[in-house]
Amino acid sequence: MKVPENYYSEIFDFKGQWEVPSKCGLKIIRKGGKTFVIVTELYQDNPGTSVTATGYNLAKQICEKKDLPLSQIVYLECTPDTNSVLSFYDEQYFEVTFNDTSKANYRKLSKDEVRILLN
Repeated sequence: MKVPENYYSEIFDFKGQWEVPSKCGLKIIRKGGKTFVIVTELYQDNPGTSVTATGYNLAKQICEKKDLPLSQIVYLECTPDTNSVLSFYDEQYFEVTFNDTSKANYRKLSKDEVRILLN
């Protein structure tokens, strides 16, 4: 399954679990005084750790590389639509907040929230 390029602005290389080289799609949107960092799962084009499995670690690496304050971003994870018959490959966006380095809270965004954000 190839992820359509309209889901991301660049491929971001990061160190996944156990320092395994990994990749995700990355899009940064500045809107309404907020900075949205959207990471997109690349499925078979990612040789390493998934974005969900490394959440806080990935957010921290992006912020360091892009010179963004971690405490001031809105971090979103995207599972893109790949036109698969399997429902877990349907498009979904989640806002992720981190309580500490090991705990994340996920809130699924509605289609309207996603539309407003991306338009």
